This record gives sequence, C-alpha cells and structure tokens, in this order.
Amino acid sequence: MPADGPAGDFGDRPADGPADHPGSRPVDGPAGDPGDHPAVCPVGAPELFTWEFATDPYPAYAWLREHSPVHRTALPSGVEAWLVTRYADARQALADGRLSKNPAHHAEPAHAKGKTGIPGERKAELMTHLLNIDPPDHTRLRRLVSKAFTPRRVAEFAPRVQELTDRLIDRFIAEGEADLIHDFAFPLPIYAICDLLGVPREDQDDFRDWAGMMIRHGGGPRGGVARSVKKMRGYLAELIHRKRENPGGDLISGLIRASDHGEHLTENEAAAMAFILLFAGFETTVNLIGNGVYALLRNPVQRERLHLSLDAGESELLETGIEELLRYDGPVELATWRFATEPLTLGGQDIAAGDPVLVVLAAADRDPERFENPDTLDLARRDNQHLGYGHGIHYCLGAPLARLEGQTALSTLLRRLPDLRLAVEPADLRWRGGLIMRGLRTLPVEFEPGVPTTQGDTLSTL
Repeated sequence: MPADGPAGDFGDRPADGPADHPGSRPVDGPAGDPGDHPAVCPVGAPELFTWEFATDPYPAYAWLREHSPVHRTALPSGVEAWLVTRYADARQALADGRLSKNPAHHAEPAHAKGKTGIPGERKAELMTHLLNIDPPDHTRLRRLVSKAFTPRRVAEFAPRVQELTDRLIDRFIAEGEADLIHDFAFPLPIYAICDLLGVPREDQDDFRDWAGMMIRHGGGPRGGVARSVKKMRGYLAELIHRKRENPGGDLISGLIRASDHGEHLTENEAAAMAFILLFAGFETTVNLIGNGVYALLRNPVQRERLHLSLDAGESELLETGIEELLRYDGPVELATWRFATEPLTLGGQDIAAGDPVLVVLAAADRDPERFENPDTLDLARRDNQHLGYGHGIHYCLGAPLARLEGQTALSTLLRRLPDLRLAVEPADLRWRGGLIMRGLRTLPVEFEPGVPTTQGDTLSTL
C-alpha cells in the first residue's frame, strides 16, 4: 500500500528476469562479491540470497536470530550491510533517529551506482520522497500526504475497491482457472492507487505496464526498471501541469493545492511523492494478496474457519486474519535502507557511522521471544503487534488502505470461489528472491467456473 516505511518500500527487490541493478538481482550462489572488507560469517551460518533461500528464508532467519542477530553480510550487489533479525532489536532500529533514511549518509557511493534505492530515481529527479528523507522535510511531506489515508477517506474508497475486485474476478471466473498474481493481485492495487492519485482511466493501462516492469512476471529487458521510472517521471510532470490548470478531489490535486497555499512543495517533490505512492503502493498489496491466498490454501483448517466466519456475516476473524497473514508471511521481507549517522550499538553489535542497516521484518515477526508458536498460522491471534507496517515515524501511511484491499480481496475470493485450489504442486511455485519484497511470481489456481456478476463488458477499462 502507499506507505512511508517498510510496508510500502519496494526498492532493491527481485525480478524474474535479468537484474536491472545489482542491488536487486537474485543469485544462484553465494551473495555477491564481498569487496575489500569481507563480512565475517559465523561458523555454520546459512547461505543467504540464493533461490533456495528465497523459497523459504525462515529457517535461515531462525538461525540468525539465535546465533548472529545483528549480522554483517555481503549483499548480491557487493554492498555490505547489517541484518537485524530479532524483534526487540528490529523495533528499536525502526525508530532510532541515528539510523537515517537519507542515502547521503552511506559511507560508500553505492546509491549513485544504483546498488541501493530505486533504479533511475536519481537521474529522473525523483529522490525527494518519504523513503529517502528525514525530519524536518519528512515531517512536512508526510503531513501533506497523510490526509489522503485517514480511516474516513479510506472508508469512502471502499465501494470502488469492491467494484474493482468483482470486475477482475469476472474476467476469469467463467474459465475455471487463473493466475491469481497476474489476473487479480497485480491489477487490483494498480487501478486503485491510480484512482486515488487522480490518474485518468484512459492512462491507467500505461501505469500498469510501467508497474509490470517493476515485478516482471516473465522476465524483462535489462535496465527496464530505470526506463519505466523515466517514462513515469515524464508523465507525472505533464499530469501535475494538467491538474494545476484543472484540479479535482484526488491526491495529486491536493498536493498541488498545498503547494499553492504556502506548504513549500516543489514540483519535483510533488512528482516524487506521486511516484513513490504509486509504486510503493502496489507491490505490497500484490504480495499481501498472493502470499495470503497461498497461506490459506496451505492451511485448510484456518481457511475453513475464515470461510464459516464470513458466511455467518462476521468480520472479526477477517480483521485479525489480515494482521496474522502480514506477520506470518508478509509482503515486505526487509525494511528499506537505513544508514548510521554516528557510531551506535544495536543488539550488542557495534555499528560504524555510514554503515547500512536492513531490518529483517520477516525474521522479527517470527521471533519466538515475542510471538507464541510463531511458525503457526493462527488467524485469531490477538497479541499481534507485528512490524509489517513498520514502526516509528516511518510507520506505513497506507496501512488503512492496505487492510481494506487485503480484506476485500480475500473475502470476495472466498465467497465467489469457494472451491479455490492450487493448480500446481507447491514445490513448482517460484518466489521472487532478493532483498526488500517477498512474493510469488505466479499463483496458478483452479475452481468451479462461475458467472460474472457485473453488467456489460468486463474487459473494458476498469
């Protein structure tokens, strides 16, 4: 969802085809070239960032929590960083003001080389967004955007999310089979966030194409992400100009009005904010839906409990269930980059000024010191202060919208496709291995063919 923090971060995440930049590529062997200062790996340390690791990283994270909870490692890009895996340390790091989001604090010029952050964002002048800045600029920009994600505004958006959900299901329900990533989880948040930003319906398929390059399903050209960012920047500049002349009730118009009324928002800042809200706001929901459906299919008792609860008209289990799915196998594996602005100690480990720090949300949210039976999916879990939406000043702005989209998608799928089942063996599924995001490449499913519920041409513009 649109987010200012871990739940919306998407840079440095993997791709299905050739890497667009070294910081995001999946690897088949050990992680990258450690360079001149090799990380010291404890005896018995698991191999990270392989395809096998991407399929199931949780045993490796369990080992790190126990033996090396703040762990220095070489990433696939060759950049060395600290991985924080215990819940208490992760929570501390996410709120520690000495860990900056600004890549200027990195001791090495990795960001300029495309090894950290989003490919192409610097050249496209899209750096001044919430994931790259600290207070006071962060405070100012977050205040402007937060008005779009209040519970009231999200509640007003609920009918549109339900309409999109039903129309997408209508596209494939008569076929009896679908790829739930490509056909459902991917387009739903794209169209939703475009509506929220104020992207005209006739332009939204372009956004879908650009977003598709970010999480390519069947591979893509090298450098494709950076080219998509450049195209996005050009479009946003044009759209901001059009909105200034003819504003509406959308988020981009709101940012422009704030700028015109003395909030000191530059055009670059407005474009960067729209950019990060779009791209940070879609892949998290793609993975939330995909990972969530897969977890339910793999846990039939929990799925049946939820189904019965929904049939009875209850919402409580759905609400706690979304939080549990975020904890159990959430869409964001690692929070985005932080850089130490001064020497500090975290989890008993000394960290030097300029060192990158990556908080492993997936590891922290399965810490047995914080969660009872953490490797068990329990949709009714009550004590569930997971870190999937982050913590501190970078807590996810889009959490209310994330909850709405996740709840709407899962409840509608269970209601309309009650016999939903995997069309392949779990071992045949592939995960997009890498750093920040965690999600399936595809999710082939089968079900009893049904009848569309919406009127007219369901293949028309949503």
